[in-house]
Amino acid sequence: VIKCKAAVAWEAGKPLSIEEVEVAPPKAHEVRIKIVATAVCHTDAYTLSGADPEGCFPVILGHEGAGIVESVGEGVTKVKKGDTVIPLYIPQCGECKFCKNPKTNLCQKIRITQGKGVMPDGTSRFTCKGKPIYHFMGTSTFSEYTVVADISVAKIDAAAPLDKVCLLGCGISTGYGAAVNTAKVEPGSTCAVFGLGGVGLAVIMGCKIAGASRIICIDINKDKYAKAKEFGATECISPQDSKKPIQEVLVEMTDGGVDYSFECIGNVGVMRAALEACHKGWGVSVIVGVAAAGQEISTRPFQLVTGRTWKGTAFGGWKSVDSVPKLVTEYMSKKIKVDEFVTHNLPFDKINEAFEHMHSGK
Repeated sequence: VIKCKAAVAWEAGKPLSIEEVEVAPPKAHEVRIKIVATAVCHTDAYTLSGADPEGCFPVILGHEGAGIVESVGEGVTKVKKGDTVIPLYIPQCGECKFCKNPKTNLCQKIRITQGKGVMPDGTSRFTCKGKPIYHFMGTSTFSEYTVVADISVAKIDAAAPLDKVCLLGCGISTGYGAAVNTAKVEPGSTCAVFGLGGVGLAVIMGCKIAGASRIICIDINKDKYAKAKEFGATECISPQDSKKPIQEVLVEMTDGGVDYSFECIGNVGVMRAALEACHKGWGVSVIVGVAAAGQEISTRPFQLVTGRTWKGTAFGGWKSVDSVPKLVTEYMSKKIKVDEFVTHNLPFDKINEAFEHMHSGK
């Protein structure tokens, strides 16, 4: 058993608490990882807020991390002690019907136990003050050591800087893949990106790499426009600057609508606007943002009858074990940006400050 520091969420709506936790050794087909760096994501904040119906407490959150394998359980063959890895919240077992289908990346092998905050055998590897602590998204990167299933880990280039590539565990991969895998953006196309957080910036990057000629970005926070333009945005607009609904503004700007739109916020009203900003006959709108539980999307069916397509994406459609090492290689060879997404580096005990920066849009 390893004793180390972790940021424990004891209950919903309260700040994280830095505690000493015990991390049990990995069982069969499990891997214990020393987490070197972790990022914070709105998904962590959503669960912490108490709005997530799958949220269980007390829990160690975090799902964008990178580290070094400390030990492996019986039967683990893909990684060994000392390997550099990224934990994966969408695993890839290679055996379930989802893994065998090239159309999806949504491996279901451990979905039920992962959603309940436990390891595949139904128990936790974390204890704090004598109480078991739940796992989160199968990763729990807000701990100096964590235990994950062996199908939930990608071995990456040992030379990769872990304080940067941890972002490939969720946000950057999700946005980039939404553009290149889910939408399959084509050269010369016109795109609209709603929401300029990390995921939105990654979508812009994906659209640019795919050869889009016009990338229109929509956000009410104008402080984000300069960064968006660095990533490839051709123009930035705020819905608050027009009396017309934003979809009408976009349709006018683009002679009938955009070829591809992306919703990167998780707001069902914006999801509708993103679809309706698409061009009749061929426009494709991808939902990337995660809306709160119980919310529903709506539009007039005529929008779809007249040739628009509404899609969604999880982790950018990447089959995780296969794709994450390749994404790291793309970063190392400067094909994709990662460093530019990092605005702040904080010590672990300032993790609540990191959440404050995220909520304030900094």
